[in-house]
Amino acid sequence: MTQAILLEDVDDLGHRGDPVDVSPGYLRNYLIPRKLAAPATPGALEQAQRRRVEAERAEKARAEREEKAASLLSKTVLTIHQRAGEDGKLFGSVGAKEIVEAIREARDLRIDRRNVRLEQPIREIGTHMVEIEVADGAVATVKTIVTEER
Repeated sequence: MTQAILLEDVDDLGHRGDPVDVSPGYLRNYLIPRKLAAPATPGALEQAQRRRVEAERAEKARAEREEKAASLLSKTVLTIHQRAGEDGKLFGSVGAKEIVEAIREARDLRIDRRNVRLEQPIREIGTHMVEIEVADGAVATVKTIVTEER
C-alpha cells in the first residue's frame, strides 16, 4: 500500500486533505491522472495538516459571523410602507424580495431571498413575525411592521 493525500473528495475513499492508503497502481493510474490525489511526502502531509487547521479556523469564524448576524437580525424591527385600501388590505403584497431589501437598508446585511420563510406574502397592514434562515440551523425572527404609505 502507498499513502496518498486526496486533493478532492473521493467516494468510498475520503475527503479532501485526508491521507489514505491505496494501492500503487490505483494511485498511479487513476487518482493522479484525474488530479484527485498526490503522493504523500512528508512536506505534503505537513501542508495538508496546515490546510486542515486553516479550514477549521475559517469555518469557526464563519459560524461566529453567522451567529452574530442572526442575533443582530433578531433585534431588528423592519418598517415597510405599502399602499393600502380603507380596510387595511394591501393593493399589492410584501414578499421575500421587499423584506430582503428592507434588511439591506436597515442593517446592511446581504441575505438571499430564498432564506426568508414566508408561507404566503403579507397582504395586510400590521405587525408580522418573519423567520429568516441566516445559516445552517441559525434562524432569526424579525419583527416586520407593514404600514400604509402616505
